[in-house]
Formats: sequence, structure tokens, C-alpha cells
Amino acid sequence: MKPTLLVLAAGMGSRYGGVKQIDSVGKNGECLLDFAAYDARLSGFSKVVYIIRRDIEKDFREKLFDRVARNFDAEYVFQDPDALLSDSEKKMAAERSKPWGTMHAVLCAEKAINAPFAVINSDDYYGRDAFKTLGEYLSSISPESTEHAMVGYVLGNTMSKSGTVSRGVCTVKDGYLESIVENTKIGYEGNSIVSDLNGQKITMSGKEWVSMNLFAFSQSAFKGFHEYWENFKKSSLDKPKSEALLPEAASQIVKNGEGKIKFFTSTEKWFGMTYPEDREIVKNELIEKIKSSYYPEKLWEK
Repeated sequence: MKPTLLVLAAGMGSRYGGVKQIDSVGKNGECLLDFAAYDARLSGFSKVVYIIRRDIEKDFREKLFDRVARNFDAEYVFQDPDALLSDSEKKMAAERSKPWGTMHAVLCAEKAINAPFAVINSDDYYGRDAFKTLGEYLSSISPESTEHAMVGYVLGNTMSKSGTVSRGVCTVKDGYLESIVENTKIGYEGNSIVSDLNGQKITMSGKEWVSMNLFAFSQSAFKGFHEYWENFKKSSLDKPKSEALLPEAASQIVKNGEGKIKFFTSTEKWFGMTYPEDREIVKNELIEKIKSSYYPEKLWEK
């Protein structure tokens, strides 16, 4: 069974200052997500599903989706703030104006997922090798498999000179994930990499393995995801800034003994669109990849 690529594209882009997931960075107006879909198609994925906000639907179709859908099986679903909430829960969460994070996004797309699937962010460049690794892995497992996977990256290859980044720092044993600890503020202080974790500054080596939200799951993972979401709602609906995070839910599957996550690695140099200053960096990186024939001058034929 060929896998599906699930793209988390409902973010608000507050640090970037705009809808970065559909910002043009390619030579022919392509978005960063065009390149992800292109790599996924070459790597054995049969379909791409985007999770978006309703307020960007028109621009999303015009600037990305319609072009991708002419070349690849594609669809999109919406992540609404009140999705997956009962009437009483909606009242508790009345102050919430934005979606509930990456785990909530994945659950909003559940009905569109009919095969083992990989999950990516919309503003990160992962590299084709990572898609090939997960495409091959997902094609080899059944929908009922309890052995999932992820690709980890070297922290020092995923930093931004423009500001801090959020990364899930991974503990790995015998090729499998043991845990992920979300670090929401990792940045440079001089030549050092420092994490502000729960108000405590920690110096990091830059060699740590981190999660970039590049996961691969069978459909059996949804059982654990629903358990995580139900527990999250009990403790967090009255907290307007709380987020249900996919790395936390994935780590919980391991912690609860409900499955394992095989840990693949990539030494690919990350680039992405977290801050406005990153746009030119991304454009230049893509130009270099086209010059080296990694990508064709024109990504899509139509």
C-alpha cells in the first residue's frame, strides 16, 4: 500500500508575519510545499493531504493547491478551533481564536487518511532522502502495525540565525525513540547554542538529535492520538495558549507501551521559513539545488 503525505499547513505565521506556507520562493512562483510534494511523489507517496485554515482557502488554492493537484493526487481539510469539541467543551474554550496545535491538526485529517502516512510541517525543508526513507518504510508496514517511525536531524543543522526555534530533543536507544522533550526556545548566544527550558537556560552541544515533526505512522496510531487529545482537553481547554503537540503524543505512545517509533536519521542541512529574514535564504538554497540539477528548472509540467 502506497503511503500518504500529511502536511500541517494551518499555522498562523506570527513570527514570519504572513502566510508563509503559500509564500513564493521558487523560480517559477513555487512555494516550499511544492518541493515537498515533488520529493514525496518521487519517493513512493501516492497522495498528499493538506490541513489548512478556512480563512486562507482561496489563496491556498490559487498559490499552491490547484497546481499540485494537477500533478499529484491531493486534497485538503480544515482545522477549525472548535473541531473535535463537544458543545460544553466549546464553551470552556470560548477564548480560543486559533487552532489547537499539531496533534489537533492530525486528528482533524483522520477521515482523509486511508493508508500509512508521514507528517511534515509546511515551513521546513526536509530533503528527498528523508522522504525516500519513510516512503519505503511506510510501504512495508500494515495499517495495523504498532511500529511507527520518524526522521531525526542534528540540532546544529536546524538552527536559524534570525531567532530562536522550537525543537523536540530526542532520546534514542537501540535505534528506537525513547522520549522527546519539547524545547520551545533554542537560539544562539554568541557562538553557543542555548535552550530556555522551563525558565532554565541550558547550553547545548548542537549534536543532539531533534524532531522536526517528520513522523511516519500506521493508522493504528490514531488510538493513542485520541487518548492524548482526551487527556489534553481535560487539563487545557481553559488555557487559551495551550497546544496539543504531535511530538508529545508520539512520545506518549512509546511511554504507554502502545507502540514503538523506529528512529531514522538525516544529516541534511535544514532550511525553513520561521522569520521574514529566512525567505531570501530559502530562495537562494533552492536556486543552488536547481543549479546542481537536484530539481529541474520547472518543477511541474502543468
